[in-house]
Amino acid sequence: MTGPAQRPLLFLDVDGPLIPFGPPPEHHPDGHPAYPTSGASLESNPLLARINPAHGPRLSTLPCELVWATTWMEDANECVAPILGLPRLPVVDWPEPSDVDEQDERNGMHWKTRALVGWAAGRPFAWVDDEITDVDRAWVSAHHRGRALLHRVDPRQGLGDADYAVLTEWSHRMRGNASLRTGRGG
Repeated sequence: MTGPAQRPLLFLDVDGPLIPFGPPPEHHPDGHPAYPTSGASLESNPLLARINPAHGPRLSTLPCELVWATTWMEDANECVAPILGLPRLPVVDWPEPSDVDEQDERNGMHWKTRALVGWAAGRPFAWVDDEITDVDRAWVSAHHRGRALLHRVDPRQGLGDADYAVLTEWSHRMRGNASLRTGRGG
């Protein structure tokens, strides 16, 4: 069994999964008004009103190490984490774009893919984003020695019950798998 330091990683994007692009909610499904509770103001970014605070407790119950994988970078800790009631999380530091990244993009691979595989360094990980494609899945399968779940979220809806069911099942399977380093895929 792996220890706490070896929990699977959960790379989390903000725009799309946590800030859906569909019609703005008047109230979140749990009945809370759509506004940030602390940390940031709607004046600084009106899209923050789209974040459902109920995501925080749901993400916290997953047996994963949460990591921001977003262009929000450290702003995710300053603006998004307080709304969700999450502590400061590690943040993937994106490298400067390169010729390789441009070639990857022409081939249909997301610019985050290589960096996330590098950050994971062989640890099992799930990546939640609204821009994941089959090209990304194939590249990760060929280049990551650990298990990985690349889960695409509908950006109009954001994270929902079905997404949490997939993440919960995958993360529990990873926690119960004694041979995490030898497998491939989700």
